[in-house]
Amino acid sequence: MKYLFLLLLVVFCFSCGNEDYTPKPKAELRLEYPRAKYVDANLELPFAFEKNLLATKVVSKELKSPTKSFGINLEYPALKGTIFLTYKAIEKDEKNFKAFLRDAQKFTLEHTKKADEIPAYPFEDSKRKVYGMLSEVKGNVASPAQFYVTDSLNHFLTGSLYFHAKPNYDSILPAANYLQKDIKRIMETITWK
Repeated sequence: MKYLFLLLLVVFCFSCGNEDYTPKPKAELRLEYPRAKYVDANLELPFAFEKNLLATKVVSKELKSPTKSFGINLEYPALKGTIFLTYKAIEKDEKNFKAFLRDAQKFTLEHTKKADEIPAYPFEDSKRKVYGMLSEVKGNVASPAQFYVTDSLNHFLTGSLYFHAKPNYDSILPAANYLQKDIKRIMETITWK
């Protein structure tokens, strides 16, 4: 037994040699997405916008509602994500507009329980009469980005980004950043009809 222990000790000492040990850096996954190419969505809706060609499936349907409403899903199968859009016509009633605005902001605030941070970015294009807000929800949340745009008179559009995966902020961050650029593009190109 003594000889076996002594033999193992000698082998261990000589196996290390004179090389210095340097720890390997942590590996980072590099995800590359194709450069975005935008085209008109060409949907028969009360508004128009540009969408990324990567959104291969676009579903539009009229919603049952007292006001004219539509649901639009921009599905990104390669990223396992969907941008859900909901359009509502504003009636000639200030209460209607305020309710839509309150609901959009309330939806974002519901994420404060799990979010680490929710930076909000106001958006204004007075030439096209488009005003809104983009909220980036950081942390392990179901929807990492939400937005709304309106002309404050006739049109109100909300949108949310969801992934078909368990919310893990670090894992979905590259895809979320990519799709947030598409959300910004929707906001920047939307025109009311």
